[in-house]
Amino acid sequence: MPGSTSPPALTAASRPAKTSALQVLSLAQDGHGVVRCDGKVVFVEGALPGETVEFERWRRKPSYDLANLTRVVDQSSARVIPRCLHYDRCGGCSLQHLDPRAQVAVKQRILEDNLARIGKVQPEIVLAPIYGPYWGYRQRARLSVRHVPRKGGTLVGFRERRAHHVVDMDSCEVLPARISALIPALRELVPGLTVADRIPQIEVAVGEHATVLLFRVLDRLADADLTLIRAFSLRHGLDIYLQPAGPETVRPLDPIGAQPLTYRLPEFDLTLRFEPNDFTQVNFDVNRVLVRRAMALLEPRPDLRVADLFCGVGNFSLAIARSGARVEAVDAGRELLARAGENASRNRLAHRVRFLAGDLIEAPASALAQVGRVDRMLLDPPRDGASALVQALGADGPERIVYVSCNPATLARDSGMLVHDKGYRLSAAGVVNMFPHTSHVESMALFVKVQ
Repeated sequence: MPGSTSPPALTAASRPAKTSALQVLSLAQDGHGVVRCDGKVVFVEGALPGETVEFERWRRKPSYDLANLTRVVDQSSARVIPRCLHYDRCGGCSLQHLDPRAQVAVKQRILEDNLARIGKVQPEIVLAPIYGPYWGYRQRARLSVRHVPRKGGTLVGFRERRAHHVVDMDSCEVLPARISALIPALRELVPGLTVADRIPQIEVAVGEHATVLLFRVLDRLADADLTLIRAFSLRHGLDIYLQPAGPETVRPLDPIGAQPLTYRLPEFDLTLRFEPNDFTQVNFDVNRVLVRRAMALLEPRPDLRVADLFCGVGNFSLAIARSGARVEAVDAGRELLARAGENASRNRLAHRVRFLAGDLIEAPASALAQVGRVDRMLLDPPRDGASALVQALGADGPERIVYVSCNPATLARDSGMLVHDKGYRLSAAGVVNMFPHTSHVESMALFVKVQ
């Protein structure tokens, strides 16, 4: 499949003649249109299924080629004008030229294709897609910073497609409007700092009542820098955090005045706190529906023991506990577990949840041994999936597993193992459009043990 690094351009001698117009068969998982040319697959950036297009290859591989779209001869009815002024260069989004409703349909097809091709499984029920706002949805983001005096100052934004350069942008349509409006202000702030060339990134974390900018700073800030940053914080109503080294060094610039970051799950009467560098879902609106769907599939009850694996700050654990079930929650991050425990206490659920440190990737058998036998299980692993964990499940595995995935390929792989090796059936599966306008495919699946 296509990589993300731009190769040297083809020379005039090696560049093919103008390509004849060909039809786009489908979309690949990265959002590129799939064309067959002379018996070879060509991935064409910007092309949509059903269109007839002309293109120019920029990389040749033994089994496929990569190409840029040069002309749309016959346009898809789902093609739309991208809303973002920087879309032609910015790598933050890849599908703004496709109608948002069609994006969801494409992601559903990608999920089903992966399940069938990789896992050799098919869901008994295809769940209705989960989706929310298409614009201004990203409550979390990592902005790159590049100080380039010869180009007139500092660039703040996402990186270019197939390149390491930072896009010269002054707004972003997928960030909340208030954060988007901060981009020009940050471009003015950074050049005035003595460490302007030592700030590689600024992370954004938006809570319900607070907004944090986390500056990655590679050198010590001078007193004049602190004065400028504090003034910026007051002017824009922000809390500033600094990270001089690894994640463990993240600290608020002014601890006394810093407001806690929180998000709510109102249906379960839950408020969860998190730190700027904690993992949380980036789309709060979709997350609320995601948790509701997970609980509907899991069906926790007071008489059940439920495992929440890769539990993070307690996003699913506390909703499960609210049902009255006993929850065994596991994660490898001790700081995350501490935060989850505090969230359980604040929501008066500490008596129903036990948080355990365990390596679910490298030592899943040991982690499962801590948990003991459970009636039901929720998995929310990283992109690499949970193959070792699935392999470690014994004959007394849970009767029901809800699997929340951010990678359809690893979900498909693990689904095949659960169905063909572990005695489960794939009862239901569907997509979650957590990242509109991108090729990221989030999904959820329900596995039920065959009796």
